[in-house]
Amino acid sequence: MLLALALATPWASGAQPAPEPRAAVVEARWIIERLRRPTPTRTPFVEVRDSTLLKTPLRIEGEYVRPDAATFVRRVTAPYVETTTIRAGEATIARAGRTPRRFSLSRVPELAGLQASFGALLAGDLAAVERTYRIRADGTRGDWHVTLVPRDPALAAKVHEVLLHGRGAELRCIETRPAGGEVQRTLLAGAAQQAAGVVDGATLARLCGGVPAR
Repeated sequence: MLLALALATPWASGAQPAPEPRAAVVEARWIIERLRRPTPTRTPFVEVRDSTLLKTPLRIEGEYVRPDAATFVRRVTAPYVETTTIRAGEATIARAGRTPRRFSLSRVPELAGLQASFGALLAGDLAAVERTYRIRADGTRGDWHVTLVPRDPALAAKVHEVLLHGRGAELRCIETRPAGGEVQRTLLAGAAQQAAGVVDGATLARLCGGVPAR
């Protein structure tokens, strides 16, 4: 999902912050500051969507790439191949053998709002994030969880809340809970690597750090 921006480690470049004491109580500001990432960056992802219609969750694999601060690329490699690029208020979706589809983010203002707020996360700008979401942080610096609840009614009509799960400076999973529909989990970096070959929904949920799938 396009909400799940490339925040997790390991990164293609840039030094990593020194490990923090695992017992330290977590604060939202501490987490947001450590999610700041310079470009270019890239990280693998495993996107899992629960569905009551399927025996196993729908699973999509690929890579997130941020070649520069203004561009976000989502490359899907399995079970199909597709590249989505967001830049300058426009999204382009390309598949081999098909004409690329382009549309303005103004057609989906909730997506534009989400893109801007996650851009604030990448910049480590807590004040900007708080303008879009109510924020609650739980856990410790070694194992933390952040709940983002949209303030804007239009966005809240689409997204009930977004949960971030991480350890230290690593964001391991983004769990998106829509206002209606199935939960979606995007495992990143280390969690995505651990999810290789895993199809069981409850196991994938534990790797994410969220509530086990039912």
